[in-house]
Amino acid sequence: MLLAKKIDSKSFIPKRLTQSLCASAATLILLVGGTSSPTVRAEIRLPDLGDGSSSRISPQREKILGQAWLRAFRAQVRTSSDPLMYEYIEQLLQDLAPYSQLRDYNLDLVIIPSPTINAFAVPGGVVGVNTGLFLYAGTENQMASVLTHELAHLSQRHFARSLEQQANSTIPTMAGLLASLILAAATGSTDAGLAALSATQAAALDSQLRFSRQNEQEADRLGFQTMIASGRNPEAGAEMFERMLRELRYTSRPPEFLLTHPVTESRVADARNRAQKFEPKQYEVNQRFYLMQARARLIHSENPNVAAKIFRHELDGETASMDASRYGLGLALTDAGQFDEAAEQLRYLIEKDPNEVAYITALAKLESKQGNAEQAITRLYDALQSRPQSHPLNVALSEVLMDAGRYSQAELILTNHSERRPKDDYVWYLLAEVRGLAGNILGLHEARAEYFILNGIYDKARIQLNNALKIADSDYKKALLEQRLEDVDRLANEKI
Repeated sequence: MLLAKKIDSKSFIPKRLTQSLCASAATLILLVGGTSSPTVRAEIRLPDLGDGSSSRISPQREKILGQAWLRAFRAQVRTSSDPLMYEYIEQLLQDLAPYSQLRDYNLDLVIIPSPTINAFAVPGGVVGVNTGLFLYAGTENQMASVLTHELAHLSQRHFARSLEQQANSTIPTMAGLLASLILAAATGSTDAGLAALSATQAAALDSQLRFSRQNEQEADRLGFQTMIASGRNPEAGAEMFERMLRELRYTSRPPEFLLTHPVTESRVADARNRAQKFEPKQYEVNQRFYLMQARARLIHSENPNVAAKIFRHELDGETASMDASRYGLGLALTDAGQFDEAAEQLRYLIEKDPNEVAYITALAKLESKQGNAEQAITRLYDALQSRPQSHPLNVALSEVLMDAGRYSQAELILTNHSERRPKDDYVWYLLAEVRGLAGNILGLHEARAEYFILNGIYDKARIQLNNALKIADSDYKKALLEQRLEDVDRLANEKI
């Protein structure tokens, strides 16, 4: 159920990206030696993070850096395109950001389909979240405590401050951390990334390590303040730390998040002491968190039948949310091809809460698989009347329309949606597919170009734009395409 783009690392690697961080990443790998294959080593590429000897990086420069890094990351790492998860985490970030010290609330999200605990912040407002965070967070507030910590790293511009602190270092610590992050994700295993991370830490001066600890302490404190200001449970941070410590006891190697954000007993105690200053009370429970948790559990389960057995057992016993367990069961049964029972579970839920988008999209997709495309399309169109900008509803409707062969309608839905979400690469991917099926070849090349641009695959973007130029039927369209080609050249040659 969790959509993910599987990028061919050889065909999707950009030919031209600035090289200084690439060299840093390669140096880190060579220092460790033998942790990944030569092929993988050659493929890990990142944009230049700037001169470590330079003074403070401006916020504008950080923004450019973040966007370049995001494009490079997408080109080399398998990422999730699950619209429901995207909307949920985006909304959670938007709810938290105004209570943080961030000045710019325009954040870019990337979700990695990995069962490990991890979240990270990249300069310029990029926030990354592993789906594994849903597996280990027990409540939305616990998940929010991780995100507020990352927002604090962004608001305090710890990357720029780290570069100042390590001006004379041979290997920029933060650059190495970012390289390690891509390396770990691109290899499909944390081993190579952790080894590179270890080399990065070993190369850092003691004063730089102290500065990093100061960053973590500051992010803890400001993240806690954001939790309080947003009306969330102050105990959640300590609870999440304790869950992470329990995870450490059962693993031979710590999760990625615990290496970049070391959790100690004293750190947990500090979080607990802060929270004890506030009177305990009941906090609102967001049911949607548990629905997203069910989606994550399904994608990381052994297979749909095993997942269905687990969800069914929860319905007969204890569960944090009966509705979420029933929802997970409905999704698992759908994936297992047991449509009749899946429909029974999903219809029960939608009768209970007819406005829940997760239930609407799940039932509509099931109806489409059962051959009831018209019923599914009607259901989704009706839901869109009150929420025309809903990302999950627009994506689900376009996919059902495509499956039903109604390509022109799907193209119209996706064209409008691409204007609302111009930086969503999955929307452009779907739009390219449906335009090809609808016979709109010019539009196909344009949509493919946008997809490749967002993924940092500039050579393929140029090919698509040049193909579009050959068949453009007006001077105005040709001018737009030529301008986009200039944009591609600028991005490909950008010096960060």
